[in-house]
Amino acid sequence: MRLRNKPWADDFLSEHNHLVEQEPFEKKGSWKEVFGNNQPIHLEIGTGKGQFIAGNAAAHSDVNFIGIERVKNVIVGALKKVKAKEVDNVRLLNVDAQDLRDLFDTDEVDQIYLNFSDPWPKSRHEKRRLTYQTFLEQYKDVLKPNGQIVMKTDNQGLFEYSLASFSKFGMTIEEVSLDLHSVEDPDNVMTEYEEKFSNKGQPIYRCKVRF
Repeated sequence: MRLRNKPWADDFLSEHNHLVEQEPFEKKGSWKEVFGNNQPIHLEIGTGKGQFIAGNAAAHSDVNFIGIERVKNVIVGALKKVKAKEVDNVRLLNVDAQDLRDLFDTDEVDQIYLNFSDPWPKSRHEKRRLTYQTFLEQYKDVLKPNGQIVMKTDNQGLFEYSLASFSKFGMTIEEVSLDLHSVEDPDNVMTEYEEKFSNKGQPIYRCKVRF
């Protein structure tokens, strides 16, 4: 789906620099200073329109949330949702982070969320999947020891691939849900995609893993 260009996006993002970090690569190693506290840092890779990160920030004021979204016309939607929640424990990064180690120091992140990532189904694109080995190496470096990754997807192929990738990398798989919404989980905050797919009756897969 082609996104409609938003010529006002640059100004909108810069006007809210208390929520959208303008020079994120310069903040490596000092994210707690950015937030002004010593709370845990949770990172969402691929924030999309922001329903997940805004909802979690509102529900967990004792956690700092950072959301990465490379598409400018999408992250403005996330900014609107964060503003609507009137939370200050969120920072949004409008960057294409090729390597998280350029943004975060060793052991700087407490938890990572991978929500409905692009499955890249063709085998020749395997290296682009966010659960491929080279990405897992990045996560291990920036996460604290015993740091957790929480993954949700509607794509069975990606989910099965990811479980195998986690296991091959020597990670501990703590939870596997093949139909997340069949059991009530009051702590689950849905993404926009999650709502859409769930309403169509598609199962949502979730796993929690640690290094």
